[in-house]
Amino acid sequence: MKSPRSPAPLIVALAACAALLLPVAAAASDPELRLPDFSHLRQNAVEFTDVTLDGFLLRIARKMAADDQDNEALSLLNDIKSVRVRAFEFESDDAYSGADLDAIRKQLAAPGWTSVVQQHSREQHSNVDVYMNMDGEKILGLAVIESEPRSFTIVNVVGNIDFAKLAKLAGGLGIPKVGQVE
Repeated sequence: MKSPRSPAPLIVALAACAALLLPVAAAASDPELRLPDFSHLRQNAVEFTDVTLDGFLLRIARKMAADDQDNEALSLLNDIKSVRVRAFEFESDDAYSGADLDAIRKQLAAPGWTSVVQQHSREQHSNVDVYMNMDGEKILGLAVIESEPRSFTIVNVVGNIDFAKLAKLAGGLGIPKVGQVE
Protein backbone atom coordinates (compact mmCIF):
# COMPACT_ATOMS: atom_id res chain seq x y z
CA MET A 1 0.00 0.00 0.00
CA LYS A 2 1.35 3.42 -0.96
CA SER A 3 1.59 6.04 1.72
CA PRO A 4 -0.09 9.33 0.91
CA ARG A 5 2.25 12.03 -0.40
CA SER A 6 3.32 14.61 2.08
CA PRO A 7 1.80 18.05 1.41
CA ALA A 8 5.17 19.68 2.24
CA PRO A 9 6.52 19.84 -1.36
CA LEU A 10 3.26 21.40 -2.56
CA ILE A 11 3.31 23.99 0.22
CA VAL A 12 6.96 24.80 -0.48
CA ALA A 13 6.20 25.21 -4.20
CA LEU A 14 3.23 27.52 -3.49
CA ALA A 15 5.28 29.58 -1.03
CA ALA A 16 8.08 29.95 -3.60
CA CYS A 17 5.60 31.13 -6.24
CA ALA A 18 4.09 33.63 -3.81
CA ALA A 19 7.55 34.94 -2.88
CA LEU A 20 8.37 35.47 -6.54
CA LEU A 21 5.19 37.48 -7.03
CA LEU A 22 5.72 39.76 -4.00
CA PRO A 23 8.21 42.13 -5.65
CA VAL A 24 5.90 42.50 -8.66
CA ALA A 25 2.93 43.34 -6.45
CA ALA A 26 5.00 45.72 -4.32
CA ALA A 27 6.30 47.63 -7.32
CA ALA A 28 2.77 48.14 -8.60
CA SER A 29 1.51 50.46 -5.84
CA ASP A 30 -1.34 52.72 -6.86
CA PRO A 31 -0.32 56.26 -7.88
CA GLU A 32 -3.79 57.51 -6.90
CA LEU A 33 -3.71 58.46 -3.24
CA ARG A 34 -6.71 58.02 -0.98
CA LEU A 35 -7.23 61.68 -0.05
CA PRO A 36 -9.69 62.36 2.74
CA ASP A 37 -12.22 65.13 2.24
CA PHE A 38 -11.05 66.74 5.51
CA SER A 39 -14.66 67.66 6.31
CA HIS A 40 -13.72 67.96 9.99
CA LEU A 41 -11.39 70.86 9.08
CA ARG A 42 -13.71 72.82 6.81
CA GLN A 43 -15.63 74.58 9.58
CA ASN A 44 -12.39 76.02 11.03
CA ALA A 45 -10.79 76.96 7.71
CA VAL A 46 -10.61 80.55 6.52
CA GLU A 47 -10.34 79.15 3.02
CA PHE A 48 -10.31 75.69 1.48
CA THR A 49 -9.95 74.30 -2.01
CA ASP A 50 -11.11 70.88 -3.10
CA VAL A 51 -10.40 70.08 -6.76
CA THR A 52 -10.99 66.74 -8.44
CA LEU A 53 -10.46 66.54 -12.19
CA ASP A 54 -10.97 63.15 -13.76
CA GLY A 55 -13.17 61.41 -16.28
CA PHE A 56 -15.71 63.86 -17.70
CA LEU A 57 -13.92 67.04 -16.58
CA LEU A 58 -10.63 65.93 -18.10
CA ARG A 59 -12.44 65.12 -21.36
CA ILE A 60 -13.76 68.71 -21.36
CA ALA A 61 -10.23 70.06 -20.78
CA ARG A 62 -8.93 67.88 -23.63
CA LYS A 63 -11.71 69.18 -25.90
CA MET A 64 -10.85 72.78 -25.01
CA ALA A 65 -7.15 72.15 -25.75
CA ALA A 66 -8.09 70.51 -29.06
CA ASP A 67 -10.37 73.45 -29.96
CA ASP A 68 -7.52 75.88 -29.21
CA GLN A 69 -5.25 73.67 -31.31
CA ASP A 70 -2.80 73.60 -28.41
CA ASN A 71 -1.00 70.38 -29.31
CA GLU A 72 1.35 70.54 -26.30
CA ALA A 73 -1.56 70.91 -23.86
CA LEU A 74 -3.54 68.20 -25.59
CA SER A 75 -0.56 65.85 -25.56
CA LEU A 76 -0.06 66.41 -21.83
CA LEU A 77 -3.75 66.08 -21.00
CA ASN A 78 -4.12 62.86 -22.99
CA ASP A 79 -1.69 61.18 -20.60
CA ILE A 80 -3.25 62.47 -17.34
CA LYS A 81 -5.93 60.36 -15.64
CA SER A 82 -6.71 62.59 -12.66
CA VAL A 83 -5.67 65.70 -10.77
CA ARG A 84 -6.72 66.20 -7.17
CA VAL A 85 -5.94 69.12 -4.86
CA ARG A 86 -6.83 69.66 -1.21
CA ALA A 87 -5.75 73.01 0.25
CA PHE A 88 -6.66 74.60 3.58
CA GLU A 89 -5.81 77.89 5.24
CA PHE A 90 -6.56 78.71 8.88
CA GLU A 91 -6.54 81.84 11.07
CA SER A 92 -4.34 80.37 13.76
CA ASP A 93 -1.33 78.10 14.03
CA ASP A 94 -1.80 74.39 14.53
CA ALA A 95 -5.49 74.40 13.56
CA TYR A 96 -4.96 70.99 12.01
CA SER A 97 -3.22 67.93 13.36
CA GLY A 98 -0.07 66.37 11.99
CA ALA A 99 -2.06 63.13 11.92
CA ASP A 100 -4.18 64.65 9.13
CA LEU A 101 -1.13 64.59 6.86
CA ASP A 102 0.49 61.46 8.31
CA ALA A 103 -2.18 59.29 6.66
CA ILE A 104 -1.08 60.65 3.28
CA ARG A 105 2.62 60.33 4.07
CA LYS A 106 2.08 56.71 5.08
CA GLN A 107 0.69 55.97 1.60
CA LEU A 108 3.76 57.64 0.09
CA ALA A 109 6.03 55.29 2.04
CA ALA A 110 4.64 52.35 0.03
CA PRO A 111 6.80 50.64 -2.58
CA GLY A 112 6.67 52.39 -5.93
CA TRP A 113 6.74 55.88 -4.41
CA THR A 114 10.06 57.75 -4.29
CA SER A 115 10.78 60.97 -2.45
CA VAL A 116 12.42 63.35 -4.92
CA VAL A 117 12.33 66.70 -3.07
CA GLN A 118 12.30 67.51 0.61
CA GLN A 119 12.45 71.13 1.67
CA HIS A 120 12.12 71.92 5.35
CA SER A 121 12.51 75.35 6.93
CA ARG A 122 12.79 75.42 10.71
CA GLU A 123 12.59 79.23 10.74
CA GLN A 124 9.37 79.39 8.72
CA HIS A 125 8.03 76.06 10.04
CA SER A 126 7.32 74.98 6.50
CA ASN A 127 7.71 71.66 4.72
CA VAL A 128 7.48 70.73 1.05
CA ASP A 129 7.73 67.10 -0.03
CA VAL A 130 7.51 65.87 -3.61
CA TYR A 131 7.10 62.19 -4.46
CA MET A 132 6.93 60.29 -7.73
CA ASN A 133 5.33 56.93 -8.37
CA MET A 134 7.44 55.20 -10.97
CA ASP A 135 7.47 52.02 -12.98
CA GLY A 136 11.01 51.76 -14.27
CA GLU A 137 11.66 55.12 -15.88
CA LYS A 138 7.99 55.90 -16.48
CA ILE A 139 6.34 58.35 -14.07
CA LEU A 140 2.86 57.11 -13.18
CA GLY A 141 2.01 59.66 -10.51
CA LEU A 142 3.14 62.73 -8.65
CA ALA A 143 2.33 63.87 -5.13
CA VAL A 144 3.15 67.13 -3.37
CA ILE A 145 2.56 67.91 0.29
CA GLU A 146 3.19 71.47 1.44
CA SER A 147 2.54 72.39 5.05
CA GLU A 148 2.91 75.40 7.31
CA PRO A 149 1.45 76.07 10.76
CA ARG A 150 -1.61 77.82 9.25
CA SER A 151 -2.02 75.96 5.98
CA PHE A 152 -1.44 72.83 3.96
CA THR A 153 -1.83 71.73 0.37
CA ILE A 154 -1.86 68.23 -1.11
CA VAL A 155 -1.66 67.65 -4.86
CA ASN A 156 -1.92 64.23 -6.54
CA VAL A 157 -1.55 63.86 -10.31
CA VAL A 158 -2.09 60.42 -11.81
CA GLY A 159 -1.04 59.48 -15.31
CA ASN A 160 1.99 59.39 -17.52
CA ILE A 161 3.72 62.63 -16.57
CA ASP A 162 6.25 64.02 -19.02
CA PHE A 163 8.12 66.89 -17.37
CA ALA A 164 9.45 68.14 -20.72
CA LYS A 165 5.86 68.66 -21.92
CA LEU A 166 4.88 70.19 -18.58
CA ALA A 167 7.74 72.70 -18.76
CA LYS A 168 6.66 73.81 -22.24
CA LEU A 169 3.19 74.61 -20.89
CA ALA A 170 4.46 76.84 -18.07
CA GLY A 171 2.24 79.88 -17.85
CA GLY A 172 -0.72 78.15 -19.53
CA LEU A 173 -3.49 75.89 -18.20
CA GLY A 174 -2.88 77.34 -14.75
CA ILE A 175 0.65 75.91 -14.62
CA PRO A 176 2.92 78.51 -13.02
CA LYS A 177 6.12 79.65 -14.70
CA VAL A 178 9.19 78.73 -12.75
CA GLY A 179 12.27 80.93 -12.99
CA GLN A 180 15.13 79.44 -14.91
CA VAL A 181 18.53 79.05 -13.33
CA GLU A 182 21.27 80.52 -15.50
